[in-house]
Amino acid sequence: MSQFSKHKTNRRHRASSRPGRPSKTSRQRSQSPQKPRLILFNKPYDVLTQFTDSEGRATLKDFIPIEGVYAAGRLDRNSEGLLVLTNDGALQARIAEPKYKTLKRYWAQVEGEVSEAQLQQLRDGVILNDGKTLPAEVRQIPEPELWPRNPPIRFRAAIPTHWIELCIVEGKNRQVRRMTAAVGLPTLRLVRMQVGEWHLDELLPGEWKEVESKL
Repeated sequence: MSQFSKHKTNRRHRASSRPGRPSKTSRQRSQSPQKPRLILFNKPYDVLTQFTDSEGRATLKDFIPIEGVYAAGRLDRNSEGLLVLTNDGALQARIAEPKYKTLKRYWAQVEGEVSEAQLQQLRDGVILNDGKTLPAEVRQIPEPELWPRNPPIRFRAAIPTHWIELCIVEGKNRQVRRMTAAVGLPTLRLVRMQVGEWHLDELLPGEWKEVESKL
């Protein structure tokens, strides 16, 4: 090897060894996409579906020690049940955006006697202040075996309560509560049991599990 060639080789080696200048291989590794993650969480009552809150209220951070995941879709503070979280933007959009019509199944404890006419109204769609809801699958169900809510709901002794199951493909703000109120059946307790292909299954309030992420 000539002295000139040897000098060039050493210079290249010194340049690649400078601190703060990662090699091409390490730069490629750092730019590789994150592994998609999918978390199923049983959100307790009175927990916000976000990781921070300036007012000190309970948030997802109190339960889920995983960074970089975010809720896919809404579940209001006073509702319970299945919340899906992911770090995959495409999957989050597939779950949350209305155009994909992802199924959400709820169990709602409502106040008052339930009539077939009211159930049919819910099936056909009801008019809310932000438009008419899409047709839904709705039926009355026996009282399910669920964990006690903390705090318990407030019953009115003279007014009976019943449970209904609703399957919707929209995600309007507080949609199920507004739908049942529109037909004269105020919701006292609301639990989401399913989002798309994912089910609450055996998860208890505050518990979560990671499952395979796929579109």
